[in-house]
Amino acid sequence: MTRVVIADDHPVFRRGLKALLDGEDGVDVVGDAADGQEAVRVALELEPDVVVMDLHMPVLGGVEAAKQILDVLPSVGVLVLTMHEDDELVFAAMKAGARGYLVKTTDDDEIVRAVQAIGAGEAIFSATIAQRMMGYFTAISSSKAVLFPQLTDRERDVLELMASGLDNPSIAHRLSLSGKTVRNRVSAIFTKLQVADRAQAIVRAREAGLGSPT
Repeated sequence: MTRVVIADDHPVFRRGLKALLDGEDGVDVVGDAADGQEAVRVALELEPDVVVMDLHMPVLGGVEAAKQILDVLPSVGVLVLTMHEDDELVFAAMKAGARGYLVKTTDDDEIVRAVQAIGAGEAIFSATIAQRMMGYFTAISSSKAVLFPQLTDRERDVLELMASGLDNPSIAHRLSLSGKTVRNRVSAIFTKLQVADRAQAIVRAREAGLGSPT
């Protein structure tokens, strides 16, 4: 049985969603809340499997409410169900730990399936939200290509591996280059970035989002 709490400040919508979900086998709506603060209280008290959460609610917004719930009950699946689908809200909800994001125009059957899927530990997003997510992460990947445009692609590869903490022999092995070639590339990077040494180059690279310490 998937135990559900509904958090939405519109009573008509709450009642309609409760009627929809309670009519499904394996789903039990155990509580509801009219604002974010109440959602946190009810969720912590009842420990449901799924919280269906609107984002724009009085007292405490849905993103912060989700974060507070998941800080205490990380196993709860938060499904955002809202009228809003702008990128800022989508990714704020994901950062808070939401495992699903649907808009309220979604078909009833899809909402039911999403609740069941999240109750089973899955993540689910509407088609439009999934497209936004793909576009966002594609943009992140492609943004690396335009960082430090004065560098060649290979020099940028070397710089990223430097920023990840690899030394020259390790970079040579990773990129299938000779040690001399890597040394020449590193020297070219220092010149083009106008830095004095490896440490300064690594700081510049990490500030731009390249690499991560290993």
